[in-house]
Amino acid sequence: MNAFRPSRHGSRRPKVSFEFFPPKTAEMEVSLWESVRRLEPLAPSFVSVTYGAGGSTRIRGYWEAGVRHVVALRGDPAGGLGTVYEPHPDGYHQTSDLVAGLKRIGDFEVTVSAYPEKHPEAASLEADIDALKKKVDAGATRAITQFFFDNDVYFRYLDKVRAAGIDIPVLPGIVPVQNFKQTANFARKTGASVPQWLADRFEGLEEDAATRRLVAAAVCAEQVLDLIDRGVGDLHFYTMNKADLVYAICHLAGVKPERGEAQAAAAE
Repeated sequence: MNAFRPSRHGSRRPKVSFEFFPPKTAEMEVSLWESVRRLEPLAPSFVSVTYGAGGSTRIRGYWEAGVRHVVALRGDPAGGLGTVYEPHPDGYHQTSDLVAGLKRIGDFEVTVSAYPEKHPEAASLEADIDALKKKVDAGATRAITQFFFDNDVYFRYLDKVRAAGIDIPVLPGIVPVQNFKQTANFARKTGASVPQWLADRFEGLEEDAATRRLVAAAVCAEQVLDLIDRGVGDLHFYTMNKADLVYAICHLAGVKPERGEAQAAAAE
């Protein structure tokens, strides 16, 4: 007898959210807006764009402009990933301080980061979970994880988070692998492990972009459908401003635009 799989029977349509990064060139700006328009018909729960907090004055400006949801991150070291982080003398030293500052200015909904394999600078996973708890105590209402490729890593982490008394939603962060070598290099800097089976699937495709895209879709679909079948209802995609692969994965997961929106998107 086949086991019941929500991902196949449409009984559990996940909610999705998307992360974009700010463009540095005119060409990248075009790519960003193309990605936004492509994914907009899927009606995400929220979208985020990486941007510096800029101090309390700018944060008040966000509130006055109608922004009510902020993803609060400490930010990368000035010297780039892998270098030592030094807080700005006039800035927030830790993310929990930023969260508290946001809540003093307005009743923001605040999402923070979480690290299933611990932050690279954390002494241990337990210490990192303590840091997450401080963010929650300061007012964070949701967490999004660093990307991972082995779903068991996420579920083991979630068990530890719940055991620590943290009960906010912890959304899995998903990164579709557009370029394996590039993604693996970034993963090493951020402390995310790359399973050998994943490397094996992309082996020999360095010069075969078409096949690489098909493999990337299959790998990400496998991960996402397994998460859904194991009870996950919210998925956060790091889009890398490349929408087509994310759109395809969402479609496989049952996240589709309403008929009218789909027709409008097809007509563009």
